[in-house]
Amino acid sequence: MARLRAAGCVYAEDEARLLVDAAGSQAELTALVGRRVAGEPLEHLLGWAEFRGLRIAVDPGVFVPRRRTELLVREALALLSGTAALRGTAPKQGGARAHGTPAHGTPVVVDLCCGSGAVGAAILEAAPQVSLVAADVDPAAVRCARRNVEPRGGHVVEGDLFAPLPPGLRGRVEVLVANAPYVPTDEIALMPSEARSHEAQVALDGGRDGLEVVRRVLDGAAAWLAPGGHVLVESSTRQVPGAVDAVARAGLLARVATSAELDATAVIGRRPR
Repeated sequence: MARLRAAGCVYAEDEARLLVDAAGSQAELTALVGRRVAGEPLEHLLGWAEFRGLRIAVDPGVFVPRRRTELLVREALALLSGTAALRGTAPKQGGARAHGTPAHGTPVVVDLCCGSGAVGAAILEAAPQVSLVAADVDPAAVRCARRNVEPRGGHVVEGDLFAPLPPGLRGRVEVLVANAPYVPTDEIALMPSEARSHEAQVALDGGRDGLEVVRRVLDGAAAWLAPGGHVLVESSTRQVPGAVDAVARAGLLARVATSAELDATAVIGRRPR
């Protein structure tokens, strides 16, 4: 605990307890503490991160889910609760699977730029009736996401944004969630070292203004959304005007959701019916 505190770990006591539990021997504990002091993310050392009360498997190099992203899950579940298939129904175990085209009436959810699959896993945990497909371009993230999403009934594919999605989902997606990278390229060097040195660059770099990938998501969303369907993206507060403009340019109706508790902002687009 003293070594962690001296290294600047704000929650040194909690981290020490978790590392003690994870270590199989004194030698292993010493090694883990040394790696943490050197700047490796705690979640990579433990092999998991907590997200909405779930233990999400997180391998070295994979983007660690942030608590602020829970806002995307919260908003997605609120939208799904209004769909005919979920309204007034109790959750059942073993929901619809998305390995092909889901049955008619099954709400379809897509999690783009899924990383570890934390968002998709949390949605399935709360609404196992949905048919969920998660996608990421990073092979390491896809391997990790499969461990988190597929046991809960979802399906994970590898590729760039919409390219790997099953064609049968076009025009059928009720909710499309994307925690796309939104850090401006020039600002990655200002991030904490545990992020910029230990997470994949592709999961962080949002281009010149941070919105290049977000715009690609919004530009392509309308073709995949069902009438009345929604696309949700995370952004920083200062990026809201640019993201809202991108929603409008995609022919969608925009609104903004925020959470002071999570220090989070989401921009939401709805396809008109």
